Amino acid sequence: MQSLPRALRREPPGCLAEAEIAAAVLAWYDRHRRSLPWRAPPGVPPRPYVVWLSEIMLQQTRVEAVKPYFENFLRRWPNVAALAAAPLEAVMQQWAGLGYYSRARSLYACAQAIVAEHGGNFPTSEAALRALPGIGRYTAAAIAAIVFGQKAAAVDGNVERVLARLEALDVPLPAAKPLLAEKAARLVPDERPGDFAQAMMDLGATICTPRRPACGICPLHSRCRAAAQAMPEDWPRKRPKATRPHRRGAAFVLRRGDLLLLRKRPPRGLLGGMTEFPSTIWTDFYDPLTAVHAAPLVADYRRLPQAIAHVFTHFSLSLDVFLADVESEAPAGCRWVRDADLEAEALPSLMRKVAAAVRSSGW
Repeated sequence: MQSLPRALRREPPGCLAEAEIAAAVLAWYDRHRRSLPWRAPPGVPPRPYVVWLSEIMLQQTRVEAVKPYFENFLRRWPNVAALAAAPLEAVMQQWAGLGYYSRARSLYACAQAIVAEHGGNFPTSEAALRALPGIGRYTAAAIAAIVFGQKAAAVDGNVERVLARLEALDVPLPAAKPLLAEKAARLVPDERPGDFAQAMMDLGATICTPRRPACGICPLHSRCRAAAQAMPEDWPRKRPKATRPHRRGAAFVLRRGDLLLLRKRPPRGLLGGMTEFPSTIWTDFYDPLTAVHAAPLVADYRRLPQAIAHVFTHFSLSLDVFLADVESEAPAGCRWVRDADLEAEALPSLMRKVAAAVRSSGW
């Protein structure tokens, strides 16, 4: 078995002792914990449904963006049974704009599995939680620690950054992930593992930030090897980023009186199950001069002068928008929707940009 780098080996007593680090982090958390809609106040048992819902929503998404979605979901579906009984289309519509739409489908599948297989109760072990749809290693550990008080290490990007700087670990991500997970597991205290998990999240989100970390007020400043070198932003080490590919395509906004033509995307893949204005395939070989050949209806199209710019995780996109008035019936796979009802549709952010651009054009 490969030995750990020196920075991750167990240290002698008094030097980066795990218990001292945990105690310092918890003491800081008791004074500076964030007040979040999904976080139970001190002394109040956390609700499994609330913690699970927030953790799924927070994956790859900022806290401020999640808050209104979380509150609306909780108001509409106050428990896992209510969510499991909802129509999938309603869940997708409520999620619209939050992005990473596979999370919404997994959220719905998980709610149904909890009701069908566990009587509406969340399983308490990490292993059983990980067996549920959409719950990975981090989410299972977070729920196990925060809700059920288990000694589980919840390691997300914030925690990885804190630990990589604490140790000044020169192994780049993602290769460093197993080493950081092992270090995190050693740090989890026997008492208050849930508070420790949330404390590490808060520390990474508010103090040990990617840019301009507030080292002077960090509870681990005196123990941090990256801070000692006055170069905390140099960690965690990362491999050079690959160039993000760019794709192009077209969207067709067709109007019949006060109706707009929409269709539903396939259930799997990018923006799976969401509603869109009919569009071409998004590709490197898109030709705007022949784009209308892929339109759902033959019409006299005009193109908006400015393409819609959007960035996905793995590529950026420029989307031309073509407009036309028609009198035709909806083609196969499409449907007419009143313009006034557009906000109630499960439109992803990209398609909301398209709708906004069309309205701004005065069409």
